[in-house]
Amino acid sequence: MKLISAKYLYKKCALLNLFLIIIGVGACSVDSEEPGVDQNPEDEIGFQLTDIKDSYGSISSFSNSSKWGPYNVHDPSVIKVGDWFYSYSTDVAYGQPLIKVGIQVRKSKNLVEWEFVGWAYDGLPQQAVNYIKSNGGEPFENLWAPYILQVEGKFRLYYSLSSGIHKLSAIGLLTSDSPEGPWQQAGLAVTSDTDLPMTNAIDPSVIIDQEGKHWMYYGSAYDGIYVVELDPETGLAKTSGDKGKRIAQRGFTDGVINGNIEGPEVIYRKENGYYYLFLSYDWLESKYNIRVGRSRNPEGPFLDFHGNDMNVEQDNGPMIVAPYKFQGHAGWQGTAHNAAFKDDDQYFIAHQGRPSADRFYMIMHVRKLYWTEDGWPVASPERFADLLRESIQEEDLVGLWEQIVLGYQVVPGFAAEQVDPNHQVSYDINLQANGTIDGNSDNVWSYQAPWLTLNYGNGVFVDKVYVDQGYDWENHQKTLIYTGLNNEGTAIWGKKK
Repeated sequence: MKLISAKYLYKKCALLNLFLIIIGVGACSVDSEEPGVDQNPEDEIGFQLTDIKDSYGSISSFSNSSKWGPYNVHDPSVIKVGDWFYSYSTDVAYGQPLIKVGIQVRKSKNLVEWEFVGWAYDGLPQQAVNYIKSNGGEPFENLWAPYILQVEGKFRLYYSLSSGIHKLSAIGLLTSDSPEGPWQQAGLAVTSDTDLPMTNAIDPSVIIDQEGKHWMYYGSAYDGIYVVELDPETGLAKTSGDKGKRIAQRGFTDGVINGNIEGPEVIYRKENGYYYLFLSYDWLESKYNIRVGRSRNPEGPFLDFHGNDMNVEQDNGPMIVAPYKFQGHAGWQGTAHNAAFKDDDQYFIAHQGRPSADRFYMIMHVRKLYWTEDGWPVASPERFADLLRESIQEEDLVGLWEQIVLGYQVVPGFAAEQVDPNHQVSYDINLQANGTIDGNSDNVWSYQAPWLTLNYGNGVFVDKVYVDQGYDWENHQKTLIYTGLNNEGTAIWGKKK
Protein backbone atom coordinates (compact mmCIF):
# COMPACT_ATOMS: atom_id res chain seq x y z
CA MET A 1 0.00 0.00 0.00
CA LYS A 2 1.38 3.36 -0.99
CA LEU A 3 -0.31 6.56 0.19
CA ILE A 4 -0.43 9.52 -2.15
CA SER A 5 -2.20 12.84 -1.99
CA ALA A 6 -5.93 13.20 -2.53
CA LYS A 7 -5.46 15.80 -5.26
CA TYR A 8 -3.21 13.39 -7.17
CA LEU A 9 -5.88 10.68 -7.06
CA TYR A 10 -8.55 12.98 -8.45
CA LYS A 11 -6.25 14.20 -11.22
CA LYS A 12 -5.31 10.63 -12.21
CA CYS A 13 -8.95 9.51 -12.15
CA ALA A 14 -10.09 12.49 -14.23
CA LEU A 15 -7.60 11.62 -16.98
CA LEU A 16 -8.70 7.98 -16.93
CA ASN A 17 -12.36 8.99 -17.13
CA LEU A 18 -11.67 11.00 -20.25
CA PHE A 19 -9.99 8.00 -21.87
CA LEU A 20 -12.82 5.62 -20.89
CA ILE A 21 -15.46 7.95 -22.24
CA ILE A 22 -13.65 8.17 -25.57
CA ILE A 23 -13.53 4.37 -25.95
CA GLY A 24 -17.05 3.88 -24.55
CA VAL A 25 -16.21 2.05 -21.33
CA GLY A 26 -17.49 2.77 -17.81
CA ALA A 27 -15.85 5.54 -15.81
CA CYS A 28 -13.44 5.33 -12.87
CA SER A 29 -14.21 6.91 -9.49
CA VAL A 30 -12.30 7.81 -6.34
CA ASP A 31 -13.87 6.58 -3.12
CA SER A 32 -13.95 9.54 -0.72
CA GLU A 33 -13.49 7.08 2.15
CA GLU A 34 -10.14 5.76 0.87
CA PRO A 35 -7.07 8.04 0.86
CA GLY A 36 -4.67 5.54 -0.67
CA VAL A 37 -4.57 3.01 -3.52
CA ASP A 38 -2.16 0.32 -4.60
CA GLN A 39 0.10 1.57 -7.36
CA ASN A 40 2.68 -0.34 -9.34
CA PRO A 41 5.12 0.31 -10.88
CA GLU A 42 6.40 3.32 -8.95
CA ASP A 43 7.11 5.41 -12.04
CA GLU A 44 3.34 5.62 -12.65
CA ILE A 45 2.72 7.15 -9.25
CA GLY A 46 4.68 10.37 -9.37
CA PHE A 47 5.22 12.00 -5.99
CA GLN A 48 4.67 9.79 -2.95
CA LEU A 49 4.64 10.71 0.74
CA THR A 50 7.41 8.17 1.25
CA ASP A 51 9.62 10.36 -0.95
CA ILE A 52 9.98 12.80 1.96
CA LYS A 53 12.89 11.60 4.06
CA ASP A 54 14.31 12.59 7.44
CA SER A 55 17.77 13.12 5.96
CA TYR A 56 19.04 14.59 2.72
CA GLY A 57 22.82 14.78 2.93
CA SER A 58 23.32 13.50 -0.60
CA ILE A 59 21.43 16.46 -2.11
CA SER A 60 22.27 19.17 0.43
CA SER A 61 24.88 20.95 -1.70
CA PHE A 62 24.05 24.13 -3.62
CA SER A 63 24.61 22.28 -6.89
CA ASN A 64 21.57 20.14 -5.97
CA SER A 65 19.34 23.02 -4.87
CA SER A 66 16.69 22.13 -7.47
CA LYS A 67 16.05 18.97 -5.41
CA TRP A 68 15.77 20.67 -2.03
CA GLY A 69 11.97 20.75 -1.94
CA PRO A 70 11.10 20.67 1.79
CA TYR A 71 14.76 20.46 2.83
CA ASN A 72 17.03 23.20 4.24
CA VAL A 73 13.95 25.08 5.52
CA HIS A 74 14.41 27.34 8.54
CA ASP A 75 12.12 30.18 9.73
CA PRO A 76 9.48 29.87 6.97
CA SER A 77 6.91 32.50 6.05
CA VAL A 78 4.02 31.33 3.86
CA ILE A 79 1.57 33.10 1.57
CA LYS A 80 -0.96 31.80 -0.94
CA VAL A 81 -1.05 33.41 -4.38
CA GLY A 82 -3.62 31.92 -6.77
CA ASP A 83 -3.23 28.15 -6.63
CA TRP A 84 0.28 28.29 -5.19
CA PHE A 85 1.59 28.49 -1.66
CA TYR A 86 4.94 30.29 -1.48
CA SER A 87 7.42 29.79 1.35
CA TYR A 88 10.31 32.19 2.07
CA SER A 89 12.97 31.18 4.57
CA THR A 90 16.40 31.78 6.08
CA ASP A 91 19.31 31.13 3.76
CA VAL A 92 21.11 28.09 5.15
CA ALA A 93 22.09 24.62 3.95
CA TYR A 94 23.02 21.42 5.76
CA GLY A 95 26.78 20.96 5.96
CA GLN A 96 27.48 23.54 3.27
CA PRO A 97 29.41 26.83 3.27
CA LEU A 98 27.33 29.84 2.32
CA ILE A 99 28.43 30.21 -1.27
CA LYS A 100 25.00 31.59 -2.13
CA VAL A 101 23.38 34.41 -0.12
CA GLY A 102 19.74 35.41 -0.26
CA ILE A 103 16.25 34.34 0.87
CA GLN A 104 15.19 30.84 -0.15
CA VAL A 105 11.89 30.55 -2.04
CA ARG A 106 9.72 27.46 -2.54
CA LYS A 107 6.23 26.84 -3.84
CA SER A 108 3.62 24.11 -3.52
CA LYS A 109 0.04 23.48 -4.52
CA ASN A 110 -0.77 21.12 -1.65
CA LEU A 111 1.59 22.07 1.24
CA VAL A 112 3.22 18.65 0.92
CA GLU A 113 5.19 18.52 -2.33
CA TRP A 114 7.46 21.57 -2.49
CA GLU A 115 9.36 22.90 -5.48
CA PHE A 116 12.53 24.93 -4.88
CA VAL A 117 12.27 28.19 -6.82
CA GLY A 118 15.59 29.78 -5.90
CA TRP A 119 16.71 32.88 -4.03
CA ALA A 120 14.65 36.03 -3.74
CA TYR A 121 17.65 38.33 -3.63
CA ASP A 122 21.21 37.88 -4.83
CA GLY A 123 23.52 38.80 -1.98
CA LEU A 124 23.05 41.05 1.04
CA PRO A 125 20.81 44.11 0.50
CA GLN A 126 23.10 47.11 0.60
CA GLN A 127 20.80 49.30 2.69
CA ALA A 128 21.05 46.96 5.67
CA VAL A 129 24.77 46.40 5.09
CA ASN A 130 25.36 50.15 5.15
CA TYR A 131 23.49 50.58 8.43
CA ILE A 132 25.51 47.89 10.19
CA LYS A 133 28.88 48.98 8.80
CA SER A 134 28.27 52.68 9.44
CA ASN A 135 27.75 51.85 13.11
CA GLY A 136 30.97 49.87 13.41
CA GLY A 137 29.63 46.37 12.82
CA GLU A 138 30.23 43.64 10.27
CA PRO A 139 27.12 41.87 8.92
CA PHE A 140 26.75 38.12 8.91
CA GLU A 141 26.86 36.53 5.48
CA ASN A 142 23.27 35.34 5.30
CA LEU A 143 19.72 36.68 5.58
CA TRP A 144 17.41 35.44 8.31
CA ALA A 145 13.73 35.01 9.06
CA PRO A 146 11.88 36.74 6.20
CA TYR A 147 8.22 37.68 6.23
CA ILE A 148 5.94 37.97 3.18
CA LEU A 149 2.65 39.79 2.66
CA GLN A 150 0.66 41.26 -0.19
CA VAL A 151 -0.56 44.87 -0.08
CA GLU A 152 -2.77 46.19 -2.88
CA GLY A 153 -1.37 43.78 -5.44
CA LYS A 154 2.28 44.38 -4.47
CA PHE A 155 4.42 41.96 -2.51
CA ARG A 156 6.40 43.08 0.52
CA LEU A 157 9.22 40.80 1.65
CA TYR A 158 10.88 41.73 4.93
CA TYR A 159 14.27 40.29 5.80
CA SER A 160 16.62 40.26 8.80
CA LEU A 161 20.32 41.08 8.69
CA SER A 162 22.36 40.98 11.87
CA SER A 163 25.95 41.24 13.06
CA GLY A 164 28.20 39.88 15.75
CA ILE A 165 29.86 41.61 18.66
CA HIS A 166 28.15 44.99 18.26
CA LYS A 167 24.65 43.46 18.25
CA LEU A 168 23.56 45.61 15.33
CA SER A 169 20.53 44.38 13.39
CA ALA A 170 18.17 45.64 10.71
CA ILE A 171 14.83 44.58 9.29
CA GLY A 172 14.76 45.67 5.67
CA LEU A 173 12.05 45.64 3.03
CA LEU A 174 12.07 44.31 -0.53
CA THR A 175 9.17 44.85 -2.92
CA SER A 176 8.01 43.22 -6.14
CA ASP A 177 5.03 42.87 -8.45
CA SER A 178 5.41 39.08 -8.35
CA PRO A 179 5.93 36.52 -5.56
CA GLU A 180 8.92 35.26 -7.56
CA GLY A 181 10.51 38.69 -8.00
CA PRO A 182 12.54 40.52 -9.11
CA TRP A 183 12.84 42.35 -5.80
CA GLN A 184 13.87 45.94 -5.14
CA GLN A 185 15.18 47.47 -1.91
CA ALA A 186 12.60 49.75 -0.28
CA GLY A 187 14.26 50.87 2.95
CA LEU A 188 14.80 49.75 6.54
CA ALA A 189 11.69 49.20 8.64
CA VAL A 190 13.34 48.88 12.07
CA THR A 191 16.95 48.89 13.30
CA SER A 192 18.58 48.09 16.62
CA ASP A 193 21.88 48.56 18.43
CA THR A 194 23.27 48.08 21.93
CA ASP A 195 21.26 50.89 23.51
CA LEU A 196 18.77 49.90 26.19
CA PRO A 197 16.12 48.67 26.00
CA MET A 198 17.94 46.00 24.04
CA THR A 199 15.58 45.36 21.18
CA ASN A 200 16.82 43.08 18.42
CA ALA A 201 15.60 43.98 14.94
CA ILE A 202 15.16 40.50 13.45
CA ASP A 203 12.30 38.01 13.03
CA PRO A 204 9.59 40.30 11.64
CA SER A 205 5.94 39.57 10.99
CA VAL A 206 3.24 42.03 9.94
CA ILE A 207 -0.50 42.17 10.27
CA ILE A 208 -3.09 44.60 8.94
CA ASP A 209 -5.68 45.06 11.66
CA GLN A 210 -9.43 45.48 11.31
CA GLU A 211 -9.04 49.26 11.06
CA GLY A 212 -6.47 49.03 8.27
CA LYS A 213 -3.45 49.84 10.45
CA HIS A 214 -0.21 47.98 9.80
CA TRP A 215 1.73 46.48 12.74
CA MET A 216 5.12 44.81 12.79
CA TYR A 217 6.03 42.32 15.51
CA TYR A 218 9.70 41.49 15.90
CA GLY A 219 12.45 40.49 18.30
CA SER A 220 14.83 37.79 19.40
CA ALA A 221 16.56 37.49 22.77
CA TYR A 222 17.63 40.52 24.83
CA ASP A 223 14.57 42.47 25.96
CA GLY A 224 11.81 40.40 24.34
CA ILE A 225 9.21 40.90 21.62
CA TYR A 226 8.14 44.32 20.30
CA VAL A 227 5.34 45.78 18.20
CA VAL A 228 5.66 48.94 16.11
CA GLU A 229 3.16 50.67 13.84
CA LEU A 230 4.09 50.89 10.15
CA ASP A 231 3.21 53.42 7.49
CA PRO A 232 0.79 51.56 5.17
CA GLU A 233 2.17 53.40 2.15
CA THR A 234 5.86 52.65 2.70
CA GLY A 235 5.82 49.52 4.85
CA LEU A 236 8.40 51.16 7.14
CA ALA A 237 8.03 52.48 10.68
CA LYS A 238 5.30 55.14 10.78
CA THR A 239 7.60 57.33 12.87
CA SER A 240 11.22 57.18 11.76
CA GLY A 241 13.42 55.59 14.40
CA ASP A 242 10.48 54.25 16.41
CA LYS A 243 11.19 50.83 17.89
CA GLY A 244 7.69 50.39 19.30
CA LYS A 245 6.90 48.82 22.65
CA ARG A 246 7.53 45.47 24.26
CA ILE A 247 4.60 43.03 24.41
CA ALA A 248 6.22 39.74 25.54
CA GLN A 249 9.15 38.45 27.55
CA ARG A 250 10.08 35.38 29.58
CA GLY A 251 10.75 34.38 33.17
CA PHE A 252 14.02 33.75 34.99
CA THR A 253 16.70 31.13 34.43
CA ASP A 254 19.80 31.09 36.62
CA GLY A 255 18.63 34.33 38.24
CA VAL A 256 18.38 36.34 35.00
CA ILE A 257 15.62 36.91 32.48
CA ASN A 258 15.68 34.11 29.92
CA GLY A 259 16.36 35.66 26.52
CA ASN A 260 15.46 32.55 24.55
CA ILE A 261 12.29 34.03 23.05
CA GLU A 262 11.83 35.01 19.39
CA GLY A 263 9.97 34.52 16.13
CA PRO A 264 6.66 36.31 16.76
CA GLU A 265 3.82 35.67 14.34
CA VAL A 266 0.36 37.22 14.69
CA ILE A 267 -2.88 36.25 12.97
CA TYR A 268 -6.40 37.56 13.38
CA ARG A 269 -9.27 35.10 13.74
CA LYS A 270 -12.49 36.75 12.68
CA GLU A 271 -14.58 33.92 14.14
CA ASN A 272 -13.99 35.25 17.66
CA GLY A 273 -12.28 38.61 17.19
CA TYR A 274 -8.91 37.69 18.74
CA TYR A 275 -5.38 38.46 17.60
CA TYR A 276 -3.15 35.44 18.29
CA LEU A 277 0.54 35.85 19.08
CA PHE A 278 2.70 32.79 18.39
CA LEU A 279 6.18 32.80 19.98
CA SER A 280 9.21 30.50 19.94
CA TYR A 281 11.03 29.59 23.14
CA ASP A 282 14.51 28.10 23.65
CA TRP A 283 17.38 27.14 21.40
CA LEU A 284 16.68 26.52 17.71
CA GLU A 285 18.59 23.21 17.52
CA SER A 286 17.18 21.61 20.64
CA LYS A 287 14.20 22.61 22.80
CA TYR A 288 12.65 25.05 20.31
CA ASN A 289 8.90 25.12 21.07
CA ILE A 290 5.86 27.23 20.16
CA ARG A 291 3.75 29.19 22.67
CA VAL A 292 0.63 31.23 22.00
CA GLY A 293 -1.32 34.09 23.60
CA ARG A 294 -4.19 36.26 22.45
CA SER A 295 -5.60 39.78 22.64
CA ARG A 296 -8.55 41.82 21.44
CA ASN A 297 -6.08 44.55 20.44
CA PRO A 298 -3.17 44.20 17.99
CA GLU A 299 -0.99 46.18 20.44
CA GLY A 300 -1.81 43.86 23.31
CA PRO A 301 -1.82 43.08 26.11
CA PHE A 302 -1.56 39.46 24.99
CA LEU A 303 -2.79 37.01 27.62
CA ASP A 304 -1.92 33.35 28.05
CA PHE A 305 -4.27 30.45 28.82
CA HIS A 306 -4.50 31.43 32.48
CA GLY A 307 -5.09 35.12 31.74
CA ASN A 308 -1.52 36.23 32.52
CA ASP A 309 0.00 39.14 30.63
CA MET A 310 2.80 37.80 28.42
CA ASN A 311 4.78 40.97 29.06
CA VAL A 312 5.61 40.07 32.66
CA GLU A 313 8.59 38.10 33.96
CA GLN A 314 7.30 34.55 33.57
CA ASP A 315 6.96 31.81 30.98
CA ASN A 316 3.56 31.39 29.36
CA GLY A 317 1.40 28.70 27.80
CA PRO A 318 -0.14 26.90 26.14
CA MET A 319 2.79 25.26 24.43
CA ILE A 320 1.26 23.80 21.26
CA VAL A 321 4.32 22.32 19.48
CA ALA A 322 7.51 21.01 21.10
CA PRO A 323 10.22 18.41 20.45
CA TYR A 324 8.46 15.05 20.39
CA LYS A 325 9.14 11.37 20.01
CA PHE A 326 6.69 8.73 18.84
CA GLN A 327 7.60 5.06 18.98
CA GLY A 328 9.91 3.73 16.29
CA HIS A 329 11.55 7.08 15.59
CA ALA A 330 14.48 9.01 17.05
CA GLY A 331 12.21 12.04 17.46
CA TRP A 332 12.04 15.61 16.23
CA GLN A 333 13.56 18.68 17.84
CA GLY A 334 13.97 22.35 16.96
CA THR A 335 10.23 22.43 16.19
CA ALA A 336 9.50 26.17 16.20
CA HIS A 337 9.75 29.57 14.51
CA ASN A 338 6.44 29.10 12.80
CA ALA A 339 4.43 30.69 10.05
CA ALA A 340 0.68 30.84 10.66
CA PHE A 341 -1.70 31.15 7.71
CA LYS A 342 -5.13 30.24 6.42
CA ASP A 343 -6.44 28.49 3.30
CA ASP A 344 -10.19 28.88 2.92
CA ASP A 345 -11.50 27.89 6.38
CA GLN A 346 -8.48 25.84 7.45
CA TYR A 347 -5.60 27.30 9.48
CA PHE A 348 -2.06 25.92 9.32
CA ILE A 349 1.32 26.45 10.87
CA ALA A 350 4.65 25.72 9.19
CA HIS A 351 7.98 25.45 10.99
CA GLN A 352 11.34 23.77 10.80
CA GLY A 353 11.81 20.29 12.24
CA ARG A 354 15.20 18.78 13.04
CA PRO A 355 15.44 14.97 13.19
CA SER A 356 17.13 13.96 16.41
CA ALA A 357 19.27 11.45 14.50
CA ASP A 358 21.09 14.53 13.14
CA ARG A 359 19.90 17.87 14.52
CA PHE A 360 21.52 19.85 11.70
CA TYR A 361 19.01 18.70 9.09
CA MET A 362 16.16 21.21 8.66
CA ILE A 363 12.90 19.98 7.12
CA MET A 364 9.65 21.81 6.46
CA HIS A 365 6.82 20.72 8.77
CA VAL A 366 3.29 21.89 7.99
CA ARG A 367 0.53 21.10 10.50
CA LYS A 368 -3.18 21.76 10.60
CA LEU A 369 -4.39 24.03 13.36
CA TYR A 370 -7.61 23.24 15.19
CA TRP A 371 -9.49 25.44 17.64
CA THR A 372 -10.76 24.46 21.06
CA GLU A 373 -14.31 25.37 21.99
CA ASP A 374 -13.02 28.34 23.99
CA GLY A 375 -10.89 29.56 21.10
CA TRP A 376 -7.32 28.32 21.61
CA PRO A 377 -5.31 26.96 18.70
CA VAL A 378 -3.91 23.44 18.93
CA ALA A 379 -1.66 21.75 16.37
CA SER A 380 -1.84 18.36 14.74
CA PRO A 381 0.59 15.82 16.21
CA GLU A 382 1.48 14.74 12.67
CA ARG A 383 2.45 16.71 9.60
CA PHE A 384 -0.15 17.54 6.96
CA ALA A 385 -0.36 14.98 4.14
CA ASP A 386 -3.32 16.18 2.02
CA LEU A 387 -5.26 12.93 2.42
CA LEU A 388 -8.97 12.54 1.76
CA ARG A 389 -11.18 12.90 4.83
CA GLU A 390 -13.16 10.01 6.29
CA SER A 391 -16.07 9.99 8.70
CA ILE A 392 -15.02 8.77 12.15
CA GLN A 393 -17.33 6.66 14.30
CA GLU A 394 -17.05 5.92 18.01
CA GLU A 395 -16.10 2.31 17.38
CA ASP A 396 -13.13 3.50 15.27
CA LEU A 397 -11.55 4.96 18.41
CA VAL A 398 -11.47 1.69 20.34
CA GLY A 399 -7.95 0.31 20.68
CA LEU A 400 -4.37 1.30 21.45
CA TRP A 401 -3.14 4.84 21.02
CA GLU A 402 0.20 6.57 21.47
CA GLN A 403 -0.31 9.71 23.55
CA ILE A 404 2.05 12.62 24.18
CA VAL A 405 1.54 15.20 26.91
CA LEU A 406 3.34 18.41 25.95
CA GLY A 407 4.55 19.13 29.45
CA TYR A 408 7.52 21.43 29.93
CA GLN A 409 10.55 20.33 31.89
CA VAL A 410 12.94 23.15 32.78
CA VAL A 411 16.49 22.07 32.01
CA PRO A 412 18.75 23.75 34.59
CA GLY A 413 21.15 26.29 33.10
CA PHE A 414 21.37 28.00 29.75
CA ALA A 415 24.10 25.63 28.58
CA ALA A 416 21.84 22.59 28.93
CA GLU A 417 19.15 24.26 26.83
CA GLN A 418 21.47 24.30 23.85
CA VAL A 419 21.89 20.52 23.65
CA ASP A 420 18.99 18.80 25.47
CA PRO A 421 15.86 18.63 23.26
CA ASN A 422 13.69 17.48 26.16
CA HIS A 423 11.56 15.26 23.93
CA GLN A 424 7.95 14.86 24.89
CA VAL A 425 7.75 11.05 24.63
CA SER A 426 4.69 8.99 23.72
CA TYR A 427 3.21 6.21 25.84
CA ASP A 428 0.38 3.77 25.20
CA ILE A 429 -3.20 4.21 26.33
CA ASN A 430 -6.04 1.79 25.60
CA LEU A 431 -9.49 3.14 24.82
CA GLN A 432 -11.66 0.15 25.60
CA ALA A 433 -15.07 -0.63 24.17
CA ASN A 434 -16.67 -0.39 27.64
CA GLY A 435 -15.74 3.32 27.81
CA THR A 436 -12.80 2.98 30.19
CA ILE A 437 -9.19 3.99 29.66
CA ASP A 438 -6.80 1.10 30.31
CA GLY A 439 -9.63 -0.76 32.06
CA ASN A 440 -9.68 1.69 35.01
CA SER A 441 -13.23 2.64 35.95
CA ASP A 442 -12.00 5.99 37.33
CA ASN A 443 -10.70 6.90 33.88
CA VAL A 444 -13.32 7.05 31.13
CA TRP A 445 -13.71 8.32 27.59
CA SER A 446 -16.60 9.53 25.49
CA TYR A 447 -16.95 10.75 21.91
CA GLN A 448 -19.18 13.34 20.35
CA ALA A 449 -17.70 13.96 16.92
CA PRO A 450 -15.26 15.51 16.46
CA TRP A 451 -14.47 15.84 20.19
CA LEU A 452 -13.06 13.01 22.30
CA THR A 453 -13.15 13.57 26.07
CA LEU A 454 -10.62 11.74 28.24
CA ASN A 455 -11.62 11.98 31.89
CA TYR A 456 -9.02 10.90 34.45
CA GLY A 457 -9.61 10.45 38.18
CA ASN A 458 -13.28 11.40 38.00
CA GLY A 459 -12.50 14.87 36.64
CA VAL A 460 -9.08 15.62 38.13
CA PHE A 461 -7.77 15.92 34.57
CA VAL A 462 -10.08 16.33 31.60
CA ASP A 463 -8.56 16.26 28.11
CA LYS A 464 -10.85 17.46 25.34
CA VAL A 465 -9.26 16.64 22.01
CA TYR A 466 -10.23 16.98 18.36
CA VAL A 467 -10.19 13.71 16.39
CA ASP A 468 -9.26 13.71 12.72
CA GLN A 469 -7.78 11.61 9.96
CA GLY A 470 -4.01 11.88 9.71
CA TYR A 471 -0.87 10.36 8.32
CA ASP A 472 1.49 8.41 10.54
CA TRP A 473 4.84 9.69 9.27
CA GLU A 474 6.76 7.34 11.56
CA ASN A 475 5.18 4.25 10.01
CA HIS A 476 3.96 5.65 6.67
CA GLN A 477 0.32 4.73 6.90
CA LYS A 478 -2.98 6.48 7.46
CA THR A 479 -4.23 6.66 11.03
CA LEU A 480 -6.45 8.59 13.42
CA ILE A 481 -5.02 11.49 15.39
CA TYR A 482 -6.18 13.80 18.13
CA THR A 483 -5.05 17.10 19.58
CA GLY A 484 -6.37 19.44 22.25
CA LEU A 485 -5.85 20.90 25.71
CA ASN A 486 -6.58 19.56 29.15
CA ASN A 487 -8.24 21.63 31.87
CA GLU A 488 -4.81 22.99 32.90
CA GLY A 489 -4.03 24.28 29.40
CA THR A 490 -1.53 21.53 28.58
CA ALA A 491 -1.54 20.26 25.01
CA ILE A 492 -2.36 16.57 24.44
CA TRP A 493 -1.45 14.68 21.27
CA GLY A 494 -2.40 11.20 20.18
CA LYS A 495 -2.31 8.84 17.22
CA LYS A 496 -3.92 5.42 16.90
CA LYS A 497 -1.61 2.43 16.65
